[in-house]
Amino acid sequence: MATIEQIQHFFDTEFAHSNIVIESISPRQSTIRRSVTERDLRPGGTVSGPFMMALIDASLYATIFGELGLLVSAVTTNLTINFLNKPSSEVDVIAKCNLLKLGTTLVVGEVTLYSEGKLEPIAHAVGTYSIPKV
Repeated sequence: MATIEQIQHFFDTEFAHSNIVIESISPRQSTIRRSVTERDLRPGGTVSGPFMMALIDASLYATIFGELGLLVSAVTTNLTINFLNKPSSEVDVIAKCNLLKLGTTLVVGEVTLYSEGKLEPIAHAVGTYSIPKV
């Protein structure tokens, strides 16, 4: 199991420009956030899909690290996302992840995204990661 500090250091080092902040890691769960910048907006001024997909993927990755340690060779094998409501471009986007299955070769989790301060989710995703044999 990796600590918040270890996971944050990994993201700061390996994804230096991602602006990801690890808020909490607990058994099979995490909460992370990412600030929205001008370059994260699509035409029309809303937060882009790639921004949200990257945050979802990072959330799954961080939660897996919290369970299995810094398993950097774990890779995404599937990601299904539903965009539910228009996100606010004025506040951070919050990702809440729950791992549904923690197997020896596959991990399945769900992630819900929120605009900070809002109750209605802006997106929901289910993703699968492949866990390498050690």
